[in-house]
This record gives sequence, C-alpha cells and structure tokens, in this order.
Amino acid sequence: MKTFLKILLTALVVIVLANILPGVSVTGYTSAIIVAIVISLLNMFVKPILIFLTLPATILTFGLFLFVINAIIILLADKLLDHFAVSGFFTALLFSVLLSLFRSFLFSLLKEETLNNL
Repeated sequence: MKTFLKILLTALVVIVLANILPGVSVTGYTSAIIVAIVISLLNMFVKPILIFLTLPATILTFGLFLFVINAIIILLADKLLDHFAVSGFFTALLFSVLLSLFRSFLFSLLKEETLNNL
C-alpha cells in the first residue's frame, strides 16, 4: 500500500512539474503514473549500475555527478516512453532535481503521518 501511494505521489509531482517547466510534457494522468513506475524501475535497476560505472567521477566531484546520473535516468524514461517528453539535458537535470526535492518532502510527510497513526 505504501509503495502504491509513493507511485501516486510521484505521478502527481510529474504532472505538476510538467505543467510548470517548459520543455517537459506528459499526456495525461495515466501516463504520469506510467512515468512514475518507469522512473522507479530505472532508479532500482539502472541507477546502481551507472553509479558503479561512474564511481571515479562521482568521487572526484564529491557526489555532484549523481545529479548527472539522475538526469540520465530522466532522459532514459523519455526515450522509453512515447507519452513523456523532455527537451534536453539541462531540462532533465532541473526536472530531476525538482522531482527529488518534491518527492523527499512528500515522502517525509508520509512518514510523519504513519508514525502518528501508531
């Protein structure tokens, strides 16, 4: 149930960011849910491989290269899905940073809510 709620919150953030940011578009609510699922799967399976392969660059930049990896994940989701489009690398970078910020804020609210219910 908690994973499903996280997917829905991520889809909500994708819709909001697509409406705010120029260069990002998603065709509808169902498409946003699919985008959220694909981004979650890419973060689960592809991101660890990219982190391992770019470990020297990540260490050299004190972890700032992880922003580039997040942008690559967004661009991969763009290439995999027809109903999600990102216009370029810097748009993907901004989208990934804002997505991470909003998700961590919403997920922290979710944690506090579940702690209060105990």
